[in-house]
Amino acid sequence: VQLQASGGGLVQAGGSLRLSCAASRGTSSNNAMGWFRQTPGKEREFVASISWRGDSTLYADNAQGRFTIARDRSTVFLQMNGLKPEDTAVYYCAVSRSSYSGRGLTSYRYWGQGTLVTVSS
Repeated sequence: VQLQASGGGLVQAGGSLRLSCAASRGTSSNNAMGWFRQTPGKEREFVASISWRGDSTLYADNAQGRFTIARDRSTVFLQMNGLKPEDTAVYYCAVSRSSYSGRGLTSYRYWGQGTLVTVSS
């Protein structure tokens, strides 16, 4: 299984970016998918997740109200609005082990390579 993330880049504070992550064929579209992020020296942290049917979403407190997760079969998106410098990180997409998933790293089985988001002040 391969996950290909894209959409990262450099944006000014207050701007928007849309990340995409496509899972390769063979990945079950019956699994929840999620986004995490990581900065140097820190642990990877949960950003958002979406259930296999897209009927249930979870957000980290610092993403709630600014970020929106969506999916189309085995492709997951993260619309990020109102970006802040503290959102700067490498963003990773992941496929869960189950149909509904939470915030824990161990809930996810497959990981993408990451895409860098840089927000300038």
